[in-house]
Amino acid sequence: MAFNLKINGTAHSVDVDDDTPLLWVIRDVLGMTGTKFGCGAALCGACTVHIDGIATRSCITTVDSIGDSAITTIEAIGETPQGAALQKAWLDLEVVQCGYCQSGQLMSAAALLTETPKPTDEDINSAMSGNVCRCGTYQRIRAAIKQAAEA
Repeated sequence: MAFNLKINGTAHSVDVDDDTPLLWVIRDVLGMTGTKFGCGAALCGACTVHIDGIATRSCITTVDSIGDSAITTIEAIGETPQGAALQKAWLDLEVVQCGYCQSGQLMSAAALLTETPKPTDEDINSAMSGNVCRCGTYQRIRAAIKQAAEA
């Protein structure tokens, strides 16, 4: 079935089954590999993208549910003020260890700062609670979000 998707401001036409997870369309069909597969059950956050600005787990979001919504992936998050500030903070504070979860972490953090420009610790905990970091960089992630909020 043919679907027209708007990803990172660019129109893409894909021919996939309607129940294909958006993650597989992004990675396997379109070749944008920044969004990661982690668990396949929306439990780890590695596959987080924005759909109309809302952090969404792409591993359980079927392509037929997208409609005309705008999709943003990690490849374009630096084009937003929040994303650029977060990328800088991530580098300044050396947040990344193995890096596998970081695209999902950044996407969730960017959605948080868009909705709540000056988040409290509770806001950060709530927004980031579904993102798992096996390396345990949670303290650096929190510090980077706070730094980006001050930018």
